[in-house]
Amino acid sequence: MGSKPHRKLPALEIGQYDGGSGHAPSVQDVHVQLRDARSSRLMHARRMRATQLKGLGRLLVEGEQELLDALASDLGKPPVEAHLTEIDIVKHEVDFALLHLSEWMEAHHARVPMMLQPASAKTEPQPKGAALVIGAWNYPVQVLLGPLVGALAAGNVVALKPSELAPATSAVIARLVPRYLDPRAVRVVEGGAGVAAELLELEWDHICFTGSERVGRIVAEAAARHLTPVTLELGGKSPAVVLDGNLHAAARRIAHGKALNAGQTCTAPDYVLAVGQGMEKLPEVIHRAFVRFFGRDASTSRDYGRIVNRKAFDRLVGFIEDAEIDRSVTVIGGRHDAETLYIEPTVLVGVDPASPIMQEEIFGPLLPILRVESLDEAMQFINARPSPLAAYLFSERPRPHSAFEQQVRAGAIAFNVCNLHAGMSTLPFGGVGASGMGNYHGRFGFDTFSQLRPVFSKTALVDTLKIAYPPYRKGKTRVVRSVNLGSASKQKLEVNPGDKPGM
Repeated sequence: MGSKPHRKLPALEIGQYDGGSGHAPSVQDVHVQLRDARSSRLMHARRMRATQLKGLGRLLVEGEQELLDALASDLGKPPVEAHLTEIDIVKHEVDFALLHLSEWMEAHHARVPMMLQPASAKTEPQPKGAALVIGAWNYPVQVLLGPLVGALAAGNVVALKPSELAPATSAVIARLVPRYLDPRAVRVVEGGAGVAAELLELEWDHICFTGSERVGRIVAEAAARHLTPVTLELGGKSPAVVLDGNLHAAARRIAHGKALNAGQTCTAPDYVLAVGQGMEKLPEVIHRAFVRFFGRDASTSRDYGRIVNRKAFDRLVGFIEDAEIDRSVTVIGGRHDAETLYIEPTVLVGVDPASPIMQEEIFGPLLPILRVESLDEAMQFINARPSPLAAYLFSERPRPHSAFEQQVRAGAIAFNVCNLHAGMSTLPFGGVGASGMGNYHGRFGFDTFSQLRPVFSKTALVDTLKIAYPPYRKGKTRVVRSVNLGSASKQKLEVNPGDKPGM
């Protein structure tokens, strides 16, 4: 963000809620205030958008230690991991948006058919208006403030709903946001499911939600009542297929992707499909990678996180206990401690595809490994299940890469690495089918929170449209139809035979 001292915002732009009285406004009050700001076009000017983005950047720098402490309290998140996967990702989003903001806001001229001249046409991105961003507990900074970057860049006012399951982080964000961002433009609403339900009863111009598929359906249903567009980031069982190449490197990358945030990552490899012969060593090689990262007792490692709460802990331990009862399953690891919410990185070999652990997203440091005979079988296995947020293939050969890209349906495809695509401002982050809809990051976030509005202009000084007015006699009909055909004739061959005509 540079080393120069930052200009302070005017008092109104940096003041506390209710003038610093400390009394949080009601959900209804926040909604009314934001819609008033939308109506006043508060965020339409580039300067205002840039000011808010810079304020968010300062929040991340000056509030860094508070955020790190909160993330450690909520998730046992190590400082380096918190920097890389939470704070630094949002900082980069801010810098990227500031660098490209003028370019993104530009109008683009569109061609006008000759028969409609003289005229001009353009498309211009407009703010959707008042947006609601509902965050998740597993990355309570990144998935709340990341979408905020796109919403602010696009000129929206925003209500932020942090996850109540990460209470320390929620409290820090609620305290910091009104210090650095104009409270007319961005409001934080804390609370549990009841507060979220209140927010969803209200009319918004866009809703961005990160969380489970179950709650995603509730959000989508609520939004549908107001015909509100939604972005849903929902996760799913992201598979990693190991086909060939450097087995030890593959094991390290899968282990790293799985252990990040103690497995509580929506793009983490949820299970592994080991293809063909020669993969017997893979489970032990992955286990050794875990040991290399965190030592033989990961509970003593300063680089390994914890499970968010006792409910999630008990669910994961239940999977381990089920596997230990099943004599056909080999459990490598599995130690846990309820008092500290610690679960050891654990490899499960020989899991039944119909078992409970394979029916829902694991969201923890448990890694089932299943053996399949071929890449085709692996792809059939993946496609027979709900579409995941990501799918990973470990292979050095281009032909399997091509087949995997063409045949696997997932929110993202990555080769020989896990998770990294989700932190790039130059790639869209989003799911498909059960793993979500819509996307954000970089320009894609700006587009998500914008309406691409067409503008058409034609002079009335000379009325060249007389030829199009009724009555339509034979000669005029022929001319009018030629105007319509003339505007589309060059594109006629590009229309797919199955396309239906629009409105």
